[in-house]
Amino acid sequence: MTSGATPDVPTTLDRLLDGRVVLRQGKDGYRAGMDAGLLAAALDAREGETLAEFGCGAGAALMCAAWRLTGASFVGVERDPEAAALAAENAAANGMGARVQTQNADIMQLGTSLKVDQVFFNPPFFDDPKALRAPKDEKRAAWLTGDVPFADWVRCAARALKAKGRLTLIHRSDRLADILNALERSFGSVVIKPVYPRADEPAKRVIVQATIGGKAPLVLLAPLFLHEGEGHSPEADAILRGQAVLEMQS
Repeated sequence: MTSGATPDVPTTLDRLLDGRVVLRQGKDGYRAGMDAGLLAAALDAREGETLAEFGCGAGAALMCAAWRLTGASFVGVERDPEAAALAAENAAANGMGARVQTQNADIMQLGTSLKVDQVFFNPPFFDDPKALRAPKDEKRAAWLTGDVPFADWVRCAARALKAKGRLTLIHRSDRLADILNALERSFGSVVIKPVYPRADEPAKRVIVQATIGGKAPLVLLAPLFLHEGEGHSPEADAILRGQAVLEMQS
């Protein structure tokens, strides 16, 4: 199937949060997975706040966050025009067009044009091809940082945030040292939530939250275990169905 907004791109129509959110996304290339749901579940917002997702793709995390945080407004920034068009289409399809805007833009070119209360992102994971097996060719644009190193994602977030603004991200656990180094210049009050596939396996992801100019000590939260037995753990299942949130407070 193809969408009217992006007629040359084969797409599928999928459902997230136990069917509460519809998502049209590209059939090939990067496709939304569990990380988007976890990132959205880690967000909270006060009434009237504006949150921006950098590299929003077709809008999986963006739509899940907007579905739950009904008092907030959202901006999805995506440099791929086809993905940005899909994100706009998905906002309309979910009845969120008034609260969710999209910008077809490169985060490196935003400058100070965007000022928001929070930034969140699920950055490209494979900017170090020597560390892990590289993705397939059709996924490389979404998974490789290319000309935007991870530290620049953080710098761009700092520029876009208002005073005491908050950044939330999900990334590979083996990049935690890089994350903390990138945050050091502008951010503090760091909170880390490790995410383990199973109780007897090493962590694969970390969800990290930090505040511009924050002074509180770093907090390492209790972990989230994704799987138990043959399926999801009860906590992960509730989160991915939209029935629970990820508490990022100690």
